[in-house]
Amino acid sequence: MSDATHDAVVIGGGPGGYAAALRGAGAGLDVAVVENHKVGGTCLHVGCIPAKELLEAASVYRTVANAAEFGVTASAPGIEWSAVLDRKQRVIDQLATGLTGLLGHRKVTVYSGSGTLSGPGAVGVDPGGGEPPMPVSAPAIILATGSTPRTIGGFEIDGRVVVTSDELFFLERLPTSAAVIGGGAIGCEFASMMGDLGVDVTVLEALPSILAGCDVDVAKVVRRSFRKRGIAVHTGVTVHGHEPRADGTGTAVSFGEGKQVDVDLVVVAVGRRPRTESLGLDAAGVAVDSRGFVEVDARCRTTVPGVWAVGDVVDTPQLAHTAFAEGMLAISDICGDDPDPLDYHGTPWCIYSHPEVAFAGHTEQSAVDAGFEVVTSTHRFMGNGRAQILGETDGLVKVIAEKLADGTGGRILGVHMAGPWVTEQLGQAYLAVNWEATAADVASLIQPHPTMSELFGEAALSLTGRSLHG
Repeated sequence: MSDATHDAVVIGGGPGGYAAALRGAGAGLDVAVVENHKVGGTCLHVGCIPAKELLEAASVYRTVANAAEFGVTASAPGIEWSAVLDRKQRVIDQLATGLTGLLGHRKVTVYSGSGTLSGPGAVGVDPGGGEPPMPVSAPAIILATGSTPRTIGGFEIDGRVVVTSDELFFLERLPTSAAVIGGGAIGCEFASMMGDLGVDVTVLEALPSILAGCDVDVAKVVRRSFRKRGIAVHTGVTVHGHEPRADGTGTAVSFGEGKQVDVDLVVVAVGRRPRTESLGLDAAGVAVDSRGFVEVDARCRTTVPGVWAVGDVVDTPQLAHTAFAEGMLAISDICGDDPDPLDYHGTPWCIYSHPEVAFAGHTEQSAVDAGFEVVTSTHRFMGNGRAQILGETDGLVKVIAEKLADGTGGRILGVHMAGPWVTEQLGQAYLAVNWEATAADVASLIQPHPTMSELFGEAALSLTGRSLHG
């Protein structure tokens, strides 16, 4: 069988892979993508998109349930879970069709199968079914095979009583009760969604706090909201295993010091691990670290010349938009553009629980730990007109800035938010952090009114020593 030759071959068609392919094709390269499932990867099929679709269903449910507050008469809402899943799948299918069409329009070749490094500049594409691998060659190879959910001992995934995020999106019915193991972004999103839809939810987190990477004041907002909505949160606890019911309809999860919670469903949400098993990294000489991540330099180059790695297979923030940026960075390096490395410290983070969380840059504690003398300003949505109109006043905007000699705020080091639509408000804060704007820079700009985004401007204004409403 003769080789198929391209300028670049991308193994994996998720966000990092397809971003690299589209960027490369736009730069005039002949690019191929090797994908063993569907283009779009975890984000599109069992991650970002379906999770936010289910969270939106929960949001609509909340809106209808509280319609009377706005003088709108509505019957008590109910949930038709099959219809929720159908809409979720329609959104996925539409986006997947669009992506497939875009790759075709850009003349990106897509090979169906698993890709393995088979020599310098060579990839073997295994189509499955016992057929021999197809040889594909290129001077540049990008590894972008993504990640898979981590599991923990004592909780074998059966897809029915014990699930990860992969299986949750296909449950035939909404459970009456659920335990979510893990209080990070994924766990809190699932807990929030199920809690809003009437599921009795218990969150079990080994660390002292949920949302450990967030500023402590932001994490407190989410935990307080969970408590008000009846979502139980246990932090600093270890899970020990579970005892399934005799009829197979649920299980009792053991945690902490002799405690148990009886639930219909267990959701294991303890993070994700790189998916690299089939890549042939050892034989190819590609180095990995102690946790299985591919080792790369600041331009996503692996230890093997001509091989790059992007997205969840490397030890950077496991976010679709990080993968997009890394895929484009790798292509720029392949094209000889001498690209600047990415600054991961300023990465935008969004968590779509209710209330939402969004942030970029330092927390107050991490800024202090980094040696900065800081000053902070916190403004709450309770005083914001648009938030009151929406009836969504839980939450805050916190700006962390470098302290100047006169006690006012200088360079903005971080912005952390919790509250209504903060994932859509992060843009200006993200730019402020990454462009190293000062509090005075932001305070001098006009904020539209009434909007929730003006709260960021108010917080920055307060740091200049001349607040308006605060």
